[in-house]
Amino acid sequence: MLLKPEDVSVNFVATRSIKVLMKIVKAKKHLGQHFLKDRTIATRTAESIKKYDPFNVLEIGPGMGMLTQELLLLEDINLKVVEIDQESVNYLKKNELVKEEDIIEEDFLKLNITNLFKESFTIIGNFPYNISTQIIFKTLQNRDLVTELVGMFQKEVGMRIASKPGNKVYGITSVLTQAFYDTELLFEIGPEAFLPPPKVTSVVIKLTKHDRPLNCNEKFFFQVVKQGFNQRRKMLSNALASLISDPEQKKHRFFSQRAEELSVEEFAELTQLLDRS
Repeated sequence: MLLKPEDVSVNFVATRSIKVLMKIVKAKKHLGQHFLKDRTIATRTAESIKKYDPFNVLEIGPGMGMLTQELLLLEDINLKVVEIDQESVNYLKKNELVKEEDIIEEDFLKLNITNLFKESFTIIGNFPYNISTQIIFKTLQNRDLVTELVGMFQKEVGMRIASKPGNKVYGITSVLTQAFYDTELLFEIGPEAFLPPPKVTSVVIKLTKHDRPLNCNEKFFFQVVKQGFNQRRKMLSNALASLISDPEQKKHRFFSQRAEELSVEEFAELTQLLDRS
């Protein structure tokens, strides 16, 4: 459902106070920043993560700490934040929202996350729209470490992540994410919950690592999925022609279908069929 201002009137942060803060920390278009101003949504997002033992959490792009404050209310949390915007970093430090040693002043996409915690961890954040898909792919690259991800995405991106076969937005991100994580669309958020308000609706998506094996070469699986969708209008017999070693393989039913018609399990089966290793 779409949360509206009247649904959260009790806890909605005053626009005036946010505007004052916005003079201190300005949203930067090149960083894709839209600061969350709705405390109810921050609370709901923070409380949606599962408490693991140990409870390690990495927040991406805390900004002025709206979500951060709610996360710190969770019992036994070991929270670190990564922020590239120097104004936001200065604000977090000045207001002592997070311990200085737990603030990582780097670009998440360039950050080596393998040594942040001694054990696995959860990723959470109001993700910048311009790098949200890249955050997903970095999570997939580090799937042995990231047990769970909860993030705010542009609705179009969120729907793509959670989409099922046969849907026009079902694609590379859908298959690769669902190959390793169960996906759940938690709720929608209207533009009025942010400053500046984006021109689109947002969604909060939850990814939970599952243990269902692919039973195929994972590296080759990535190649097959990407190549299959790169020419998504073509039958797989054409899109994957360079990977077919035996003409007899084309008789398999998969090759008379398009990539968007295959489930994760079917892509795994297709990978096995094409694998020459």
